[in-house]
Amino acid sequence: REICKRNLNVHLLLQIHDELLLEADKKNLHLITRLIKDKMETVLTLDVPLVVNFKIGPNWLELRDIDI
Repeated sequence: REICKRNLNVHLLLQIHDELLLEADKKNLHLITRLIKDKMETVLTLDVPLVVNFKIGPNWLELRDIDI
């Protein structure tokens, strides 16, 4: 909802088990990843930590880890 409210132009392309493949504008990358990480890690109260990691790249072969 927050991404839509801010009109950040993010598209969910694919969901595979515990992985989401998203397409987004590079100019908003930091804001988008922070919003997604925050929402996904805090959506439920769990007894174990839920950690969300991101990789970016033009294709799966060239993905690289990013710190948020």
